[in-house]
Amino acid sequence: MKDNNLIYGIRPVIEAIKAGKEVDKLFLQTGLKGELIPELRSLINEFKIPYQYVPPEKLNRMVRANHQGVACYISEVTYQPIETLLMSVYEKGETPLFVILDRITDVRNMGAIARSAACAGAHAIIIPERGGAPVNADAVKTSAGALNIIPVHKSHNLKTTIEYLKESGLRIVSVSEKGTKDYFDTELTGPLALILGSEEDGVSGEYINRSDEVIRIPMQGDIASLNVSVAAGIILFDVVRQNILVGR
Repeated sequence: MKDNNLIYGIRPVIEAIKAGKEVDKLFLQTGLKGELIPELRSLINEFKIPYQYVPPEKLNRMVRANHQGVACYISEVTYQPIETLLMSVYEKGETPLFVILDRITDVRNMGAIARSAACAGAHAIIIPERGGAPVNADAVKTSAGALNIIPVHKSHNLKTTIEYLKESGLRIVSVSEKGTKDYFDTELTGPLALILGSEEDGVSGEYINRSDEVIRIPMQGDIASLNVSVAAGIILFDVVRQNILVGR
């Protein structure tokens, strides 16, 4: 089955980058040489495109055609600068609500979270440049189109982004089973950024340490944790609930 998000071949990849396509990940064959390679490397540096050197066998599995040692996945969305997103929210006179995804790798989880975030009135999804799920057709489909509506920022450095949001007046709240405070006992009104962690490890310790609050969803029974997209829905709609109560 053809993957419409996959582009391969040196010249097609160069032209896609020049045309302003958002590259999720670029794969270069180890030891790649050729007269167009310096131009490609220059574009990679100019646009800060994440790339990875891989053996030819990996590219051969990805592409059943002449890939010339180069292939990349194109994002379904156009990423937005965090400064622009935050300024837009404040200019509208609204209270910022951002959702930060820390190493969530399942595209269906990403899509489901985006859907809940859009329905809860969140202003943006923030994802890392590396280590997260690609924003591809499957993610958009699972989101029921929400990823075409809610803005997405791809962060080169989540630590820097979190610090920027803190300095801009947002409270950083991590949702983690390591939390000591239940979400319904936590004030979730005002400018807010929620951090949701990976399916395997949860929120990274370095982000928990930078958080203003670390909250948990209390669990009963023998299952230790919820699916991250379910957890996102619970917390996001408690934010909605609390804001409704404050507005009354």
